[in-house]
Amino acid sequence: MKVLLINTSERTGGAAIAASRLKDALNNNGVKARMLVAEKQTDDPAVDELGQSMAGKLSAFVERGEIWANNGFRREGLFDIDTARCGVDITRHPWFADSDVIHLHWVNQGMLSLRSIRRMVESGKKIVWTMHDMWPFTGICHYAKSCSRFKERCHSCPLLPHPSPHDLAARVYDRKLRLYRKAGIFFVACSEWLQNEAKDSALLGDKSIINIPNAINTQVYRPRSKAEARDQLHLPLNHHLLLFSAFKLTSHIKGIDLLTEAAKILADRHPELLDTLGIMLVGQEGELISDALPFRVYDFGYFEDEHKMAQIYNAADVFVIPSRKDNLPNTIVEAMTSGVPCVATAVGGIPQMIEHKRNGYLARPENPDDLAHGIEWLLLHDQKGMIDTMARGFAISHYSEHSIAMKYMDVYEKVGNM
Repeated sequence: MKVLLINTSERTGGAAIAASRLKDALNNNGVKARMLVAEKQTDDPAVDELGQSMAGKLSAFVERGEIWANNGFRREGLFDIDTARCGVDITRHPWFADSDVIHLHWVNQGMLSLRSIRRMVESGKKIVWTMHDMWPFTGICHYAKSCSRFKERCHSCPLLPHPSPHDLAARVYDRKLRLYRKAGIFFVACSEWLQNEAKDSALLGDKSIINIPNAINTQVYRPRSKAEARDQLHLPLNHHLLLFSAFKLTSHIKGIDLLTEAAKILADRHPELLDTLGIMLVGQEGELISDALPFRVYDFGYFEDEHKMAQIYNAADVFVIPSRKDNLPNTIVEAMTSGVPCVATAVGGIPQMIEHKRNGYLARPENPDDLAHGIEWLLLHDQKGMIDTMARGFAISHYSEHSIAMKYMDVYEKVGNM
């Protein structure tokens, strides 16, 4: 069997990492898997970059300009929405013709248009679409937040400054509806939460949707010597260290303001920690938040080296992720597989990953006090070593490459019998 995975980026962002790991998992389990991207970042021969023509680049610019205009010419929230008006025709690529299954992942920002997807459907190829956010079943947004219009018909979008019954969300929604009516696409959600949201949507409510989590390389992410990791990273050996990681650390949806407030609460409750606790940051714009945190900050910036990231997990005592919305974060899987328990908000697919007070701590959403209590509970727990072990055991049993590859191979066979 030959599978072609499609994603906008090869390594940037959670969906790209998940798609790349799935490619490796499939290849390691007897399936020939290759990947097409708009942005290639490694020398992997199983990945090819789709170059855009000048006309294609102009089209992408026009698409983003349309979004900007409909956003009231504001920078705020500009990348919270996508329209898929423009994209590359991948049916002309030789790998497309040579593949049995076309497996879509995150394909926005000029990678694929709805017209491109229609061409794929018309080719007669088997098509699987793994959803990494809500965009496939909303009008234009990646996360609907408190809006539930996607359950009936998107319109009057609260993300637009001038919502109306025939706004940009409504127009894109109608285009998706026309596409999906005749498209035999098999949809996969990375979490039970996203699966349920998709089933409740008007666009995908009558489609086949199953839940398969993202895979993890348990050889890259595994427990190693904490002392050695800290020594190599020039971190204090005798301090408690928290880790917070995101592509953009200042993202409101990732909850840095909640972490900042929780850290202040923790400092008030335990002033002795001001000299014995540090916070590691991995991601963009760490310099914008460092001064707001009461503890010493170790800012590693943004990078794409998995082995360095695994080393940073090994240096941490607790991973903190105070998201307001999330699907099935790769970072939680990476931390747990490394034997690092997590304090996370109980939103999206996260409760599927963490068993409260068994392998981590689930804090109430939008509650910095409970987030602080979770950090305190894990850091000072007299059985923390057992919790570390349970975190890794859970991750291995649910997210190993082999088990996820087998689940997708079943899907590919099932699509063939639809």
